[in-house]
Amino acid sequence: MELERWQALGNEYLIVERERLRFELGADGVRALCDDLVGLGADGVLELSHGDDGAVSADLTIWNSDGSQAELSGNGTRQAFLYLRASGWADSNSLAIRTPAGIITAELTGPDSATVELGRATTASSQFPEGPADGRAEVEISGRVERFQFVSVGNPQCVFEVASPEQLDALDIGAIGPLIEHDSRFPGRTNVSWWTAIDERKIRARIFERGVGETASSGTGASGAAVASVLAGGSSPVTVALDGGELLVEVDDAMNVALSGTANCVERIRVSGELLDRVTSL
Repeated sequence: MELERWQALGNEYLIVERERLRFELGADGVRALCDDLVGLGADGVLELSHGDDGAVSADLTIWNSDGSQAELSGNGTRQAFLYLRASGWADSNSLAIRTPAGIITAELTGPDSATVELGRATTASSQFPEGPADGRAEVEISGRVERFQFVSVGNPQCVFEVASPEQLDALDIGAIGPLIEHDSRFPGRTNVSWWTAIDERKIRARIFERGVGETASSGTGASGAAVASVLAGGSSPVTVALDGGELLVEVDDAMNVALSGTANCVERIRVSGELLDRVTSL
């Protein structure tokens, strides 16, 4: 089996084409492929298949490294769009793919760059069923009550504003992220991000992804943080500085979100027979 490893600002996915697989990819197989020690190591797997109605270039299943599935991934969809063009699957720079969050479109702006239209962000969602319409709520973390902004950008985002870059860097996200991710008010768990303003159009953010952990970059996490900053009085477009680099997020008056950034193929991999046997036997 052959696949490709792609990355977007340090956020790595393995990309596979379903029609080329000799088996049905499942949660156990994804965990084996993404395992840093016995597998290939990755934040997740992007599984592409041909759409059955001609409305899209491909259908996309987004797997997290723990074997769960995500509704949407900003970095993942950007990698998928650029893979479709680079592999010859599609020959246009204007593409559409179907995700669990709906049909997502993109304009490829270069061999390694694209602007992805993620759709309309909302502050009220079945992903936070007991939340208020404005998405502003509180959570207790280690005895302290912290306010957050809920934003859905296809997937759930719990967003916290931090007073300074120094306080942001000091956060123990590995410890507090899982507590918020598994809060009972989020029936499908939630992604978490923390942001602080650098200036009116730039923020710094750190992201904890459900099913993955803290990541160097997250497209939907950056988008959720950007939307929260605009709701707090910031201006769009928003440059979001992450550990892996910068993304540009545009949020219009109707809260439609467009995410711009880069992605590229890191390597083409022929999976060893030993690993393939392990994946298919699970």
